[in-house]
Amino acid sequence: MTWGSQFFWVIYPYIILILFLVGLYYRYQTDQFGWTAKSSELLEKKKLRLGSNLFHIGIILVFFGHVGGILIPKSWLSALGVSDHVYHLMALSIGTIAGIMTLIGCIILVVRRLSDVRIRRTSSFGDMLSIILLTLIVVVGMSATLFNMAGSGEFDYRETIGPWLRGVLIFRPDAALMSDVPLIFQIHVVLGLSLFAVFPFTRLVHMLSMPIKYLRRSYVVYRKRG
Repeated sequence: MTWGSQFFWVIYPYIILILFLVGLYYRYQTDQFGWTAKSSELLEKKKLRLGSNLFHIGIILVFFGHVGGILIPKSWLSALGVSDHVYHLMALSIGTIAGIMTLIGCIILVVRRLSDVRIRRTSSFGDMLSIILLTLIVVVGMSATLFNMAGSGEFDYRETIGPWLRGVLIFRPDAALMSDVPLIFQIHVVLGLSLFAVFPFTRLVHMLSMPIKYLRRSYVVYRKRG
């Protein structure tokens, strides 16, 4: 096993995990008022509405698709009666639609930030980095899917990437599982991990915010003047 393989599939995930957890703690302790999505809706609405809706709907579908395909063992789905054919059919159809929606949403949001002078001037480095990295992850992910389709779907990430990631989560990573994974899938995984490293320092943290206090807050009463 090479040093590079040991680094990327054993050491790197835990570097990312430490950055993610420490970064979240630091951000929450030092910048609670900045723990928001920092909407730029007042500067431009049309592109934001279209791009944001496509991105959020698509990324939610992509997230649950990855959970079902990677974190849930293949044997569990088989026990539930989900055959390989049915799984791949659903993953290909729903995954393609979700990927296209996410990609179009990302492109619209990137173009919006780069083309509008006011939005570009109010965007931080983290804003640009996160949306560009997300776009790159989606592009590589869809390219990996097309690559697998062109190869008649011979590569099954549920037997390699899935067990490896579950091993990382229980602190028993097996780098050997990633040795025969096609390069484009490896790049997709590394980019996906890297996103968690920048996550605490960008507006992406709003994903972890839930307005629970609003459920206990008193009603706001509006009255007409006079």
